[in-house]
Amino acid sequence: MKTKNSIYGKIAAIVITAIVAVPLPGRAQLTDHGYFDIDWQFNIPLNTGFADKAAGWGMAMDGGYYITDNIAVGAFFAYSTNNKYVGTQTLQLSDNASVTTDQQHSMFQLPFGVSARYRFVPDAIATPYISLKLGPAYTKFYSYYNAFQSSDDGWGFYICPEVGTTIYFTSNNMVGLHLALYYNYSTNRADVLTYRIEGLNNAGFRAGLSF
Repeated sequence: MKTKNSIYGKIAAIVITAIVAVPLPGRAQLTDHGYFDIDWQFNIPLNTGFADKAAGWGMAMDGGYYITDNIAVGAFFAYSTNNKYVGTQTLQLSDNASVTTDQQHSMFQLPFGVSARYRFVPDAIATPYISLKLGPAYTKFYSYYNAFQSSDDGWGFYICPEVGTTIYFTSNNMVGLHLALYYNYSTNRADVLTYRIEGLNNAGFRAGLSF
């Protein structure tokens, strides 16, 4: 667990550094033409019965720079965890082996990559936008049963359209409330015990602060 947390921490540090280090002539221009959103994330799995309980165990960060008044490019990072309790049942593991047990399923998702954003009303108190995020996604699936654990992990391709808005608290647009709805799909696959996962669909919403 310590090793896994260390890997996630290093990935998060790299992505945050990339977001913050968007090439800019000066700090003033970051205020005028850049954005950085940090959000709590509520995720709803749509197509997997493995761990399909909606949960708010996640967060997201997205930052970028407006190359025109309306169009921005940037980078993003997010993660979420969803769980599901499965009552006692008999699983046929092979021709000669089976197990009767209850289970606790857990699904961890960690996408990151590049983003593009189009805002409809530049320099307004409320700035609605649409965006598209693309990149790799790491996932890990666990099944805990009795004193045992089975798991599988891997990488896939991630795509996420999003619609949202930032509502600024001050007229100079320094800090605001960020709200967004999203859908995403990733190509990740996994096999855990007798369960097979092929592709993931999620929907949800994000709420946080924008700088």
